[in-house]
Amino acid sequence: MPSEPDLTRVSSPLPAEILSVSALARSVRDLLEHRYPLLWVAGEISNCVHAKSGHLYFSLKDETAQVRCVMFRNRGQYLDWEPRDGIRVEVRALITLYEARGDFQLNVEAMRRAGQGALFEAFLRLRDKLNKEGLFDAVHKKPLPAYPRRIGIVTSLQAAALRDVLTTLARRNPTIPIIIYPASVQGEAAPQQLAAAIATAARRDECDLLILCRGGGSIEDLWAFNDEGLARAIHACPIPVLTGIGHETDFTIAEFVADRRAATPTAAAELAAPARAELLAGLSQLRQSLLRQMQFALDARAQRVDSLAGRLQSPADKLAASSARLDAARARLGAALALATRNAEWRLSHAMRRLALAMPNLGVLHSRVSQLDTALRRATLQRLAALAEDLAQFSLGLAHLDPAAVLARGYAIVRRPDGSVVRTSAGLRAGDPLELSFARGGATARVEKPH
Repeated sequence: MPSEPDLTRVSSPLPAEILSVSALARSVRDLLEHRYPLLWVAGEISNCVHAKSGHLYFSLKDETAQVRCVMFRNRGQYLDWEPRDGIRVEVRALITLYEARGDFQLNVEAMRRAGQGALFEAFLRLRDKLNKEGLFDAVHKKPLPAYPRRIGIVTSLQAAALRDVLTTLARRNPTIPIIIYPASVQGEAAPQQLAAAIATAARRDECDLLILCRGGGSIEDLWAFNDEGLARAIHACPIPVLTGIGHETDFTIAEFVADRRAATPTAAAELAAPARAELLAGLSQLRQSLLRQMQFALDARAQRVDSLAGRLQSPADKLAASSARLDAARARLGAALALATRNAEWRLSHAMRRLALAMPNLGVLHSRVSQLDTALRRATLQRLAALAEDLAQFSLGLAHLDPAAVLARGYAIVRRPDGSVVRTSAGLRAGDPLELSFARGGATARVEKPH
C-alpha cells in the first residue's frame, strides 16, 4: 500500500481568511490529488460522449452513486475497443476537481472491460490447448465451395446479424436456397445450442456451406463462441464452416477452428455467395466465346465440304479415267518389258564373247605340260646327283673330324672326375684321379707327378 501523502503541502487557510472561488477550488483539487494516488475504480459507463477533439467524456456509476470521468485523447488512442453506454469497466484514474465547473471527476489513465482479465486468460488457455491438439492447423481447413447449391445459417432468429446476412445474400444471389438452424448466441445455454445446430446441419447434410454469425458485442457477449464443445463441433463438421462474428477486431475460438473467417456477418455473406451479376456476366462472356468457337468450327467445316465437293466425280468419269490410266500403265509396261528384253540379250551376247575369249587352248596346254614335265624330271635328277656328291664330301670331312678315328690311331681323352677334359698339365697335382677314354673302352689313372 502506498504511504500516506504529506498533507503539509496542502494550503490550509486561516478561518478568518476570505477565499475566492478559484482559490477554494484549487485548494480542494490539491487536497484530492495529494490525498488519493492513482487507483482502480469499477462501474458502468453512462452518458458516453466522443468529442471531436478525441477526448472521451462519460460517467461511471453503480447502484447508488456516479462520478464524472474524462479520458484525454493521448490516453484513449491506445484502446483497442470502443467504450459505450452500458459496458462495465475498470478504470485507473486520478481523483481531481474540474475547477471551471467545480465538478468532482476522475482523470482516466487506462480503462479495461470489467472481468476481461479473467475471461481473456481463460480464452488464452483454451486457445493454446486446442492449438496443441492441432484443431487450428491449416491441413484441416476445407475450401469453401465456389458455387454453393444451398447455404445454411447458424444464429439466433432475433439477431440483427441474421437480417444483414439474409439481405446481403438476397442482393448477391437470390437464387441460392437458405436454411436457418436457429440457436441462441448469448447466455449460458448458447454454446450447447450452437454446437447442436451445427451437428444437426452435419447430420442432415443438406447444405454445401454453413455460416456461423453474430453481431458485435463485448467479450462477455461473444463468450458463447469461446466454448470448447462448440470448437470441437465445428472441427468435426464435414461441411465447410464460415464465421462472421462481431467486428473485425473481435476474435473467438470458433473463428480459429472454422475453415474460413470473415471480419463481419455481412463480409461472411459476401464470401459465401458469388454475385449473381458477376455470374451472369461470366456466363455471357462464355456464351459469346462459345458462339465464336462454334461459328469458327462451322466455317472451317463448310470450307472443307466445298473442297471435297470440288474433288467429287461421277462414276462414269471416274471409270473412264481409271481405264485411261490402266491403258497408259499397260503401254508403259510393254515398253519396259521390251527394253528389259533387249538389255538382257545384249548382256548375254557380251558375256558369251567374253567367255569365248577367256576359254583356253587345250592342245597347246597339253604340249606345254608335257614339256614342263620332261624339264622337271631332268632338273630333279641333276639336283639329286649334286646333293649326293655334296653328301659324300660332307661324310668324308666328318670322318676326318670324328674323335673315334683319332682315338683309333692311339690317342686317348683325359677327363677329370667331373667330366671336364684335361688339355694341359697345369692345375694337376700328384694324386689327382683321372678318367681315360680310348677308341675302345677306358681306364682310371692317378697323377704321380705333373710335368
